[in-house]
Amino acid sequence: MTDISAHQKSDFTEHTAFEVTSKTSESRVGSGIDYERFLDCVHCGLCTASCPTYLETGNENDSPRGRIYLMRAVTDGRLELTETVKGHLDLCLDCRSCETACPSGVQYGRLIEPFRVEMQQKSKESSGGQNRDWFQKWILYGLFPYPNRLRWALAPAKLMQTLKLDQFAERMGLTKLLPERLRRMQRLLPPLKAREPQLPEFLPAIGPKRARVALFTGCVADAMFHHVNWATARVLQANGCDVVIPRNQACCGAIHYHSGAGGPALELARTNADVFHLNDVDAIIVNVAGCGSMLKDYGHIASELASQDKSTSTSLNKFAGKVKDVSEFLAALGPVAPRGEVRLKATYHDACHLCHAQKIREQPRDLLSLVPGLELVPLAESEICCGAAGSYNLTEGKMADQLANRKLKNILATGAESVIMGNAGCSLQIQAALRQAGSSIWVAHPMEILDLSYSGRDWRTAKSSK
Repeated sequence: MTDISAHQKSDFTEHTAFEVTSKTSESRVGSGIDYERFLDCVHCGLCTASCPTYLETGNENDSPRGRIYLMRAVTDGRLELTETVKGHLDLCLDCRSCETACPSGVQYGRLIEPFRVEMQQKSKESSGGQNRDWFQKWILYGLFPYPNRLRWALAPAKLMQTLKLDQFAERMGLTKLLPERLRRMQRLLPPLKAREPQLPEFLPAIGPKRARVALFTGCVADAMFHHVNWATARVLQANGCDVVIPRNQACCGAIHYHSGAGGPALELARTNADVFHLNDVDAIIVNVAGCGSMLKDYGHIASELASQDKSTSTSLNKFAGKVKDVSEFLAALGPVAPRGEVRLKATYHDACHLCHAQKIREQPRDLLSLVPGLELVPLAESEICCGAAGSYNLTEGKMADQLANRKLKNILATGAESVIMGNAGCSLQIQAALRQAGSSIWVAHPMEILDLSYSGRDWRTAKSSK
């Protein structure tokens, strides 16, 4: 048995059974990962102070270095991939905050993500190729990645909200009859307002043309935050950009890939690479941090899942090179200064896949600082995950709630009238926490604030209409 507790002073292997396995290295989970990536970690522990799950549990198995040790031990054949081990790995948010903290440059995302893909492949093989989790099959994979399906599915929920039947069901305890993950979905659902018209395939630049860009609209983001896509398009127009919106674009694939379904994620990536005409645009613009991080990782994903397919690798690498977060793109372009006052006290939450995965921190703040009348106050632990993490808040509810409450306390302490963030998942999570606390703080996207300033509209009107 391998024991590292002496030099890490931790409960690193507590509740975890170590066994030497007889499997060949080729059949072990983790064997497809470049082993040098494991060795990059020197177990210094500087990542632990930034890891949300470790901050909550204090358990080394729930820290980045702990999980790397577990994955490496499984890959080496020194540790069986038990349910306990999988539990520690599944509890990871994949927020990548450890990458920001790591002085050795460990690519944690390039470890946990392919490891999860191999874990799911092993699980499918043991179950005869069947997905036994109904929620994953029908909701995560069958509904969320398809905005048209999701809009139809939300129609009854919107009617219930209009008639206040959702509040009645909550008061009567009827929602407790739902399976836990469906109950969590219902709790996370924001107020569903009238949907704006469909974005056209082309919107012309306002003023002198400075760039031609394609807008990635997403799946959950398009179904629930369609107004943010419109605001993004208008801001881009105001900054001299022709905006192209490809009709046949697909989900970025993050829902599949982060839960271990590599094959479907790769197919979605191929679809997007085909429908975005890369030679005709200067950039592919994304306004959702999670989607942007996934799209920028297409090259890495191709090397992991399609390394022998040179055509796919070339196509996905080229696609990834064009992807820009909207704040990143506007900051580099040189924003046209907005002139309308937005008299609002606000704070800014750093979405994990924007600040950690994409290293974009100052650009959104710099853009917001241009808005006349906007007072931006600091948020404690701004870079600590709120617990959304894609579908994490549906599958790991207890930890997601702990992190949401941590974020809620910090937001309320600012005295802000609005909290601004660049990610749909964070918005759903934080909106739900604020509603539960009875707070009327407005959750907004940076592009909504800029759009208000360019158009001269009042933020209270915008808040009530969303």
